[in-house]
Amino acid sequence: MTYSVLEFMKQFPDDDACLEHLFVTRFGKVEEAHCPKCGEIGKIRKLSKMPAYTCNCGHHIHPMKDTPFERSTTPLQKWFYAMYLFTTSRHGVPAKELQRQLSVTYKTAWRIGHEIRKYMAKIDGDNGLSGTVEADETYVGGKKQGKRGRGAANKTVVFGMLEKGGDVITKIVPNAGRKILQSHISANVTKGSEMQTDEWSGYKGLSAKVY
Repeated sequence: MTYSVLEFMKQFPDDDACLEHLFVTRFGKVEEAHCPKCGEIGKIRKLSKMPAYTCNCGHHIHPMKDTPFERSTTPLQKWFYAMYLFTTSRHGVPAKELQRQLSVTYKTAWRIGHEIRKYMAKIDGDNGLSGTVEADETYVGGKKQGKRGRGAANKTVVFGMLEKGGDVITKIVPNAGRKILQSHISANVTKGSEMQTDEWSGYKGLSAKVY
């Protein structure tokens, strides 16, 4: 059954609706939730001037705590719409498309997409590569006069990571700059892993033990 954009907008018309959905998902229905401080049930209500709920005893509950939304200044509805786009797309959603659809900067769109992909990988049971991980990149494509090697025209960058004795992850990377490559490492390699790379400047700053 298709979940249309109109149905999404009806269910999540604003940030408050999104915040309530997040509260219900994490703590149960607002009218039935109990206060973790005083234990009272049914005494919790939405605060008017901040994205949080409060009990009559004064204790605050923050549904966005420990989520990618916690320190984000991007409206929660835009995060939800980005997740809608990811779940209704067969081929993922590029940062440029998120930028256009959400009317945000490219930097913000990239971060939103990055966080959503990390969460989706976690839900799918893909906890990333670990242990000793080798990373390398190569350029493939047809011949063309002019510059050769890195930065040459008519070439596609394929980036790969290999877990010793384990899985392999490969990605086509439109722009193989340092920030882009290291973001892929961050999203796919678990904390404490040992990275092995060549001396290309794109890997500069990576310690042997990542994170």
